[in-house]
Amino acid sequence: MTCILFCLTLSDILSAQEALLSVQENYYSFLSLRGLTNRPTLNFRTFSDSVWAIDESTDHPWMGQNLGTWHNLFGNFRIRIHGPELFMSVNTAAPYGQNDGVLWQGRGFNSMFRGGVRIEGHGLELTLLPHVAFSQNLAFDFIQPNYSGPNYAGRAEDFGYYGVRSIDAPQRFGDRAFFDWDFGDTEIRYTWRTLTVGFGTQAIWLGPAQLNPIIHSNNATAYPRLDIGLRRQAITLPWRNLHIGDIEFRAWWGRLSESDWFDNDDTNNHNLITGFAIAYNFPSFLTGLTIGFNRIMLSKWDTMNFSSIFTLLWPFMDDAAGIDENDQRASIVIDYLLPLVGINVYFEWGRNDFSPGLHHIIRYPFHTQAYTFGVRKAFHFTRNLKGVVLLETTYIEASKDYLTFIPWATTFYSHHIITQGHTNRGQWLGAGIGTGGNSQYLEFKLYFPRGYGRFFLQRRNPDLDFTWFMDTEVTPGIREASIRTFFDFGISALYHLTPNFVVSPSFVFRDEHNPLNRSRDYFKSDRRYNAHFSILFKYIF
Repeated sequence: MTCILFCLTLSDILSAQEALLSVQENYYSFLSLRGLTNRPTLNFRTFSDSVWAIDESTDHPWMGQNLGTWHNLFGNFRIRIHGPELFMSVNTAAPYGQNDGVLWQGRGFNSMFRGGVRIEGHGLELTLLPHVAFSQNLAFDFIQPNYSGPNYAGRAEDFGYYGVRSIDAPQRFGDRAFFDWDFGDTEIRYTWRTLTVGFGTQAIWLGPAQLNPIIHSNNATAYPRLDIGLRRQAITLPWRNLHIGDIEFRAWWGRLSESDWFDNDDTNNHNLITGFAIAYNFPSFLTGLTIGFNRIMLSKWDTMNFSSIFTLLWPFMDDAAGIDENDQRASIVIDYLLPLVGINVYFEWGRNDFSPGLHHIIRYPFHTQAYTFGVRKAFHFTRNLKGVVLLETTYIEASKDYLTFIPWATTFYSHHIITQGHTNRGQWLGAGIGTGGNSQYLEFKLYFPRGYGRFFLQRRNPDLDFTWFMDTEVTPGIREASIRTFFDFGISALYHLTPNFVVSPSFVFRDEHNPLNRSRDYFKSDRRYNAHFSILFKYIF
């Protein structure tokens, strides 16, 4: 202990390792928009991959604030303390929150604590960063679950999902307060140059979306996984010393778990997730343009086959990867960053079902499509005031062929054999808005020397697929009048009380139309109002 305390005094600010969507990572991402730092990843991002660096002489709003410090430990090993960080929130009428990992922000009081250390040296990386959460989980009115029978008694029958009957996404996690935890961003890894292999539970973020990535986010509880691949790697022709772009590749296998509020069958509590992500960043003549491809497959845990990672490369459903026992999703990513004008335009287009041949693709390429499109623009006001605007829209509704020609209900994050759907421990693995809906999000953030101010507007429909596939006796006019809609207005701020201590309060007001997906009046919506109060305290060593 004496040695560690002594070594901590020999601090030296080097590169910064940041958690997904943390205060510091969001700030570095803003600086990359202005060309003041370079992105460490192209498409596949975890805590370990989010390594940012900035020249100490660079003029930026938070100069003088501690953005995270590495300390010499012994030999070539170094250590960084992460946290402690405490988040607390209150929802007055209904659940609110996303991209928060193990935390379930139900009605009432919620909190999450995280903190730990990361040690690096000689290619070895050890991260210990668990998360502990609490939810008061007070009662509120929700839509009648679409489950019944002994297998779901006391679980999904009482608290389960209301839409397609093959999704483990409880509307409420039981009827009492609870604590929960996971290993969070804990991991052990070895990296040689850019070749890396690791085992742990760090959340994965795929693609450039700021709020709703289609395939994978940090919205759900972390799961254990093994991954191997290449971190961002420049490609240079050796005989000409010509840079022809950067490449990034990652493949992984993981173990997903069912929530406690799905079914009474203990034989199907786990699923295998296999994933593949590759991205390419163009050289100088198209500097800033990245294209990528992501593919994920869910399989029954007891039919695990580690070679299945290679079948993910095959695009059609006439291969073992395409049999209907497996649940697949894929997306194409286009991400264009232009620091010269401070703008970033990005697009992710995905599908959750694969065509059995080229003719099917040509006839209707939009089958089971979903997408997220976004634009970020940085603004320079004064030397110490910098702003950024974000506009992001997401569409995850069922494709028109299902609504018109295919005679059964469906939705993007469900599967009739992998009955838990695209979830882990009851929360969505992909976009935090969930399945079958859409979202339009507008945000403005203003950075100043000791923090930022922020406001946002968001309108979204949760699971319109449920509305479109309502019982046939419900007339189209009543369906339209019963559409469930959230309209959110939020303000938040962050302030460095000291260079090392951050406080960030937030307030969101939600106007919820037709909270039970039924309207008693064709011309007016039923209404529910929720106020969300939160505050974050973080100490940065």
